Amino acid sequence: MFEDRKDAGEKLARALETYKNKKVLVLAIPKGGIEVGYEVVKYLNADFSIVISRKLPYPYNPEAGFGAIAEDGSTFIFKGTERWLPQQTIDEIIGAQKQEIKRRIEVLRKGEPLSEIKGKTVILIDDGIAMGSTMRATIMLCKNKKAKKIIVAVPVSGTDVADEIGELVDETVILEKPMFFQAVAQVYRDWYDVSDQEVIEILAR
Repeated sequence: MFEDRKDAGEKLARALETYKNKKVLVLAIPKGGIEVGYEVVKYLNADFSIVISRKLPYPYNPEAGFGAIAEDGSTFIFKGTERWLPQQTIDEIIGAQKQEIKRRIEVLRKGEPLSEIKGKTVILIDDGIAMGSTMRATIMLCKNKKAKKIIVAVPVSGTDVADEIGELVDETVILEKPMFFQAVAQVYRDWYDVSDQEVIEILAR
């Protein structure tokens, strides 16, 4: 469906035409959301920053997560997690991700505070939504910081998760909702893990 994240970002930007030159704040979730967000910002002539949210991975399957935590401490955990993991393990995983959030703020945002969100129209960008935990934690952060309007804009999501996210925000813009959706990577011809250096280079642009 998409050549790469640049292609997805260009297509997503056009779908957000309504917000061109409207002084919106685009917040991209690193690392996959950065290039997508950059293309959107360029097209919309919007303010741009990154917001750090981290998946809370299962210790025996790091690709899967039981929730997520955002940089302000907003935490989303799927119901029933306590049946699978003891509270001590959950607390340890949260602690480890808090450290990674600190590292990313220092390295990727050069220690700068999060952009002012209060009273603003915020567009949250990622390269796609799988389980949706990091996006949910980020939405919680935006609500805590009193955003005026929250739009979630991504190239791809599963239908059920898209509906759940849609109930939490003012608007969603999702380009593709495949019938058989298993992973964000399946809709990209060129898919790879984005490095810290690439994020820093994109932000420098």
